[in-house]
Amino acid sequence: MIKVHRYLFGLLLVGAIVVVGCGDANNDSSSASGGDNGSAAGAGSEESKGTIGFSALTLSNPFFKVIADSMTEEAAKHGYEVVVVSGDQDVKKQSDQIDDFIVKGVSAIVLNPCDSKSIGQAIKKANAAGIPVFTNDIKFDGNDGDVECHVATDNHQGGKLAGEAMVKLLGEAGGKVLIVDYPDVESCQLRTKGFHEVLGAHNAKDGAAKIEVVATLNGKGARDVGYSVAKDAIVAHPDLSAIFAINDPSALGARTALEEAGKQDQVTIIGFDGAKAGKEAILEGKILCDPIQFPDKMGRTTIEMILKYFAGDDVPEEVLIPSKLYYKEDAEKDPELK
Repeated sequence: MIKVHRYLFGLLLVGAIVVVGCGDANNDSSSASGGDNGSAAGAGSEESKGTIGFSALTLSNPFFKVIADSMTEEAAKHGYEVVVVSGDQDVKKQSDQIDDFIVKGVSAIVLNPCDSKSIGQAIKKANAAGIPVFTNDIKFDGNDGDVECHVATDNHQGGKLAGEAMVKLLGEAGGKVLIVDYPDVESCQLRTKGFHEVLGAHNAKDGAAKIEVVATLNGKGARDVGYSVAKDAIVAHPDLSAIFAINDPSALGARTALEEAGKQDQVTIIGFDGAKAGKEAILEGKILCDPIQFPDKMGRTTIEMILKYFAGDDVPEEVLIPSKLYYKEDAEKDPELK
């Protein structure tokens, strides 16, 4: 989509010299590549074409760190610097970070929205300042602001893959399933939607052994919360057969709860992501499989879309990257795990 302010903004970029700021409003700025003072890779030079601000959902999850690193590396190839900060799953904190990016006069802002709806007013402020906003992984789900392009895993397709894996696991005998969800974010809503669709289609077949979702609990996408809700579910549903966790941290937390209860051989976990820790757990048999994502490609594609926008080209509203199922046999051949 092309907007009038794009051309004005593009003129301002020509020959611009931007010095990266030293931190965000909450003093939590951190470089994706481990540099000092929130500067990005390639910050040895004082000059750049511009700065891109990235507020991640949380940098405690390695998945978002990979996105940040790949964005930083790809942007540096084209003369741009990336300042990375962590929203820490706090929409107020993320809104303040956007305000700080506006004050710094960044060339573009990239977000993993901490709340898919509530972040709208902060996006609107960036729009008013003439700064284009992009999202990746988590989509903005509101009408207050304008996002130029969203780059993400095809989460609905990934959820369906998880459902297919669950049907393969339990289809003959049926069983009770817990979903460790994170309903605050749009990507996880799509994952569970796809998962439910596949289970529903299976259960609708004549004579099918029913696969019943007995509980859907909010694990916040975090290992400690995933552990807590899985621990409660094990007590409430002692005959639980399997767990679908919407990401690897919550899957690994659930695995710890199962081990403590001595039910790791009774309850099978299907995760989502394909982060290294999740892949290692699959290799070790602690998680059955994951629909894996490609966060490095997500980060590179985000930068590609930003550069297209800067060039005045049309960018799609959404770019979806398919996921694929990853089992132990895939982990055994994975060079990342050698």
